[in-house]
Amino acid sequence: MLLQTSAHHLNASLSSSLSYSRPLPSKIPSLTLPRSINYQRLTVSSSTSQVHNYGTVDYERRPIVKWNAIYRKISLLADDPELNASSVLNQWEKEGKKLSKWEFCRVVKELRKFKRYGRALEVYDWMINRAERFRFSSSDAAIQLDLVGKVRGVSSAENYFLSLPDNLKDKRIYGALLNAYVRAKMQEKAESLLDKMRSKGHALHPLPFNVMMTLYMNLKEYEKVESIISEMMEKNIQLDIYSYNIWLSSRGSQGSAERMEQVFEQMKLDRTINPNWTTFSTMATMYIKMGMFEKAEACLKKVESRITGRDRIPYHYLLSLYGGVGNKDEIYRVWNVYKSSFPSIPNLGYHAIIAALIRVGDVEGAEKIFEEWLTVKPSYDPRIVNLFIVSYIEEGDFDKAQSFFDNMVEAGGKPNSSTWEALAEGHIEEKRISEALSCWKEAFMAEGSKSWRPKPVNVTTFYEFCEQEGDLRSKEIFLGLLRQSGHLKNKSYALLVGLSDEDSSDNDTSLEKDGINDNQDGDEKSNDGSDMVLNQLQSTL
Repeated sequence: MLLQTSAHHLNASLSSSLSYSRPLPSKIPSLTLPRSINYQRLTVSSSTSQVHNYGTVDYERRPIVKWNAIYRKISLLADDPELNASSVLNQWEKEGKKLSKWEFCRVVKELRKFKRYGRALEVYDWMINRAERFRFSSSDAAIQLDLVGKVRGVSSAENYFLSLPDNLKDKRIYGALLNAYVRAKMQEKAESLLDKMRSKGHALHPLPFNVMMTLYMNLKEYEKVESIISEMMEKNIQLDIYSYNIWLSSRGSQGSAERMEQVFEQMKLDRTINPNWTTFSTMATMYIKMGMFEKAEACLKKVESRITGRDRIPYHYLLSLYGGVGNKDEIYRVWNVYKSSFPSIPNLGYHAIIAALIRVGDVEGAEKIFEEWLTVKPSYDPRIVNLFIVSYIEEGDFDKAQSFFDNMVEAGGKPNSSTWEALAEGHIEEKRISEALSCWKEAFMAEGSKSWRPKPVNVTTFYEFCEQEGDLRSKEIFLGLLRQSGHLKNKSYALLVGLSDEDSSDNDTSLEKDGINDNQDGDEKSNDGSDMVLNQLQSTL
């Protein structure tokens, strides 16, 4: 994502840098008013240009529905590589519906918000091919670099960076490339780029340091988080709310309540900082990991008191964290408050309440919530069904897990990779090697499998099961699936199945350093508390 100091700055720089309008009229028409005016009947209209806070001048005051309409058309395009946002934009303009630069930028912003990065890049490419209409600035380049990195990979982002003229490479461009390296966990390149930013004077604000701290948190190199904080203080770079929250998470992740509380006390002394709900949910998460449930619940009360506006996310964390505390009554209380505060609850909300109830052992209550979800669901989300499948398999009730799976498929739901992996796990427990292998095949072919990585324990268990049974054919097929999907390029995966370092083609050892995203569906049981802080920072970039 593009690195900006705040959401306000993002809006302003994105829109103003792309703004264009018709030339000002050479003469301003004069207006003669009658001597007497009936104010009760007078309707005043003006053709005076309206200056918006996005830096654009809009003479016709174009209605907001225009960008909304084109956004909907683009967002409805299926993830088919043969379909392109440019066809929608070309047709729109062919019909004589011209959009302003601000409106195009608003479409891009909305697409990025919902992680439709490919479509957002297509809109940018379309605009850049019309250079006579759209001015290109460093803000545009930073956004496009960010999108290129997300859609086409870090190597393409690097090539894009090298193609830019030096006079365009400001702190935003460098920041976007730094963020690409951090997302890919390219530690050496990220550190080298930050050094270059320091030498060029592009590291005089907290954002690049916050981004680097997210990398060290993901790699569990907590001492380097401390080093970054020390550098910021020595250079009088003001810590912002994200700096403090990451620092809290780092201290808590090391298992020291006292050291985490020291950071919080320092935070309270900083007059520029107002602890937010993330601050207290981070501390609650750490207290839960340390078994300090009373302190955790005190923090959760503070989370609830800091929920503002129409933000749903805090409720999801409250449900999850009360599940971690084991307080079923509070889970239901928060759920009722949540439902009374919003006209509808998204799938993520139902996922949060069901996961929390299963975690405290109230499977019957979770099943009732599930039945409610079936009547109001906006779409069939396999992640919710997966919660039950995993739970039943852990309890040894494979038949019920299979029944849930069958019902989902009959209702039109699409199993994801985690669904198939859970079923494979169940078949392994039942010593059914052929059925487990069939599920593995489906997992590697499922939609979205490129962003999924199998649990290391399941990889090891199935591989060893094949060896124990002497089923060399199944073992080779499984290795082929791992190799074809690219997982064996990771040294840690290669070691799981007995391959040497020479058999892998990169130096990624992230399984060893930071574990792995064991649950494609966001199971909070494995959350160390840092994910929330890191995700919030990323969402503001």
